[in-house]
Amino acid sequence: MLKVGLTGGIGAGKSEVSRLLVEQGAVLIDADRIAREVVAPGTPGLAAVVEAFGTEVLAADGSLDRPKLGSIVFADPDKLAVLNGIVHPLVGARSRELESAAAEDAVVVHDVPLLAENGLAPLYDVVLVVDASPETQLDRLVRLRGMTEQDARARMAAQATREKRVEIADIVIDNDVPLEELQARVREVWTDLVGRAQASR
Repeated sequence: MLKVGLTGGIGAGKSEVSRLLVEQGAVLIDADRIAREVVAPGTPGLAAVVEAFGTEVLAADGSLDRPKLGSIVFADPDKLAVLNGIVHPLVGARSRELESAAAEDAVVVHDVPLLAENGLAPLYDVVLVVDASPETQLDRLVRLRGMTEQDARARMAAQATREKRVEIADIVIDNDVPLEELQARVREVWTDLVGRAQASR
């Protein structure tokens, strides 16, 4: 099994690359999706969050009110650390569970937005970074996600620098290109990853 860590700045097109890799045959483990699953209604994760932050972080239907929780933790590093202390171990455990269910010769792609920020590169056999210029990122966030320019710039500034991400990369996928070129590059990278997976067996 080849463990691949996939990351990229917000708006760089990481989701598109992960979708293309799945089309090629990758097993995708999406940290963001798992982070939502482990605090779904009825989970021990949600119970722990409510115990730490109070029932005010719940929406009317009993689910987690993410914007409300976000406004509490992003303004206070200590509270963010408390939340991470609850969620990260649960995400890690579920990721390992999904990984161990994959075939022995699988290429397992872990989609990890904060891979560079949290120093997680050593956990993977290969680190794949989706790179795009800040201008491209900003354009996508404003045009495709409906963010204000100010919000988009703030989100970009809160992440690792482009240089820091590229520094930890084993493979960089340039996503300042038309979709056809991106698809061709992903196919090329997939061939490389399959080769590495076979070599490591």
